[in-house]
Amino acid sequence: MKICINGQIFDLGKARIDPRDRGLTLGDGLYETISIKRGNPRRLEMHLSRLRDGAAVLNILLLNSDTQIEDMIMSTLKENNVIEGVVRLTLTRGPGERGLMPPAIITPTLMISAIASSPSTGAVNVILSKKTRRNEHSPLSAIKSTNTLDNFIARAEAQASGANDALLLNTANHLAEGTTANVFLLVDGGLITPPISDGALPGIMRGEVIRLARAEERTVNTNTLMRASEIFMTSALGLRPVASVDGQLVGDGKAGLITQMLAARL
Repeated sequence: MKICINGQIFDLGKARIDPRDRGLTLGDGLYETISIKRGNPRRLEMHLSRLRDGAAVLNILLLNSDTQIEDMIMSTLKENNVIEGVVRLTLTRGPGERGLMPPAIITPTLMISAIASSPSTGAVNVILSKKTRRNEHSPLSAIKSTNTLDNFIARAEAQASGANDALLLNTANHLAEGTTANVFLLVDGGLITPPISDGALPGIMRGEVIRLARAEERTVNTNTLMRASEIFMTSALGLRPVASVDGQLVGDGKAGLITQMLAARL
């Protein structure tokens, strides 16, 4: 495996990150996960736009142009012989001394990795996480921060209970999202999804589904969630139906008609 760090390609065993890098010591960074189809990154412009928006929130200067980043991605794909798979961009503030505040002049780190893989499409069983909540009031809820410990805690809770994944409620006990995906529900014949203001990440695929299916952004309580006739989760890697929530089947436990139609389109 080969890794691109600040535009240079390294063998994995020879890749080096400054041990003072704030992405390592403080989780001070962002990431994007991008699907690769037929050797090309899908929806790259949207992903880079979101990366820049997140960098602006954290006041991290992204030094490279979109064209330069695309060239780095394509070089990383070529070096790893990835035609179908996933590429990850990780942007950190770079090295800093001990303490919360960064140096006056920062030198960001941009790391790009790529692996060959096929998207998982089978239905998943999920739980409502009881161990953690999504903080819809935090600016971090709207960016892909490298600090994903709440997501990890919820996913570990799900797996310990025998489920595949977890859904996160926010501080008002309204549905926010999954651990790595947005959530859509078919309720009373209409497709709905939690709004950004309730803690949902502004996902790239989420936006595509809203546009294509004219889904409504609406606050979702647990009663509405449990009445849904179809539920599916979306991420940059695709769409997955939800078979059950806390042990209760969603519909017949299989992908519904709307879910199947959108999966075929996207």
